[in-house]
Amino acid sequence: MMRVISALVKIGLASLITGAVLSALNLSAAELLAELGLTPDRVFTLLQEGAAWAIPNIVLGSMVIVPIWFVTYLLRPPRN
Repeated sequence: MMRVISALVKIGLASLITGAVLSALNLSAAELLAELGLTPDRVFTLLQEGAAWAIPNIVLGSMVIVPIWFVTYLLRPPRN
């Protein structure tokens, strides 16, 4: 669990530093998106479409993977 927390803190600090540097260079998220030919609304729409595709597939996959993992977990030899 500490690895996950450590990774999240590192990502947060890297994002903060990068954002500060970009802000010092007078760059904004809207300008970067415009350079890529995107608008904030389009990015939000793409995120919604991605979630609408991913969530049913995650649920479907978990209906196979979770029972297999559970049986494997039950059949493992006990630890010391």
